Amino acid sequence: MEKTCLECKQPIKGRADKKFCDDSCRNEYNNRVNKDSKNLIRNVNNRLRKNWRILEELNPNDKTKISRSKMIEKGFDFSYFTSTYTTKIGTIYYFVYDQGYLPLENEYYALVKRKE
Repeated sequence: MEKTCLECKQPIKGRADKKFCDDSCRNEYNNRVNKDSKNLIRNVNNRLRKNWRILEELNPNDKTKISRSKMIEKGFDFSYFTSTYTTKIGTIYYFVYDQGYLPLENEYYALVKRKE
């Protein structure tokens, strides 16, 4: 039985476990399958990436204090973060991957970097 390409349905020559006739068909197939009908996923990931870059830029020394307005001016969106960390006393840090922020008084935030 001859195997056919998952994308163009042409016969495949070569290795027994091969699924596509060439790189073009492999790329076309994967682009179609992963085509972010998952636009939501792509948009959220883009937002998280932008937030992470902003935090990294504003926090070059791994710990600093910054105003909320400065973060917003850079385009930071407080709705998007990847995790939270609650301390023993109930303080909640918000993290975008390894870059975090803690709301302080008077519209300021402490920016931190999580150590591995």
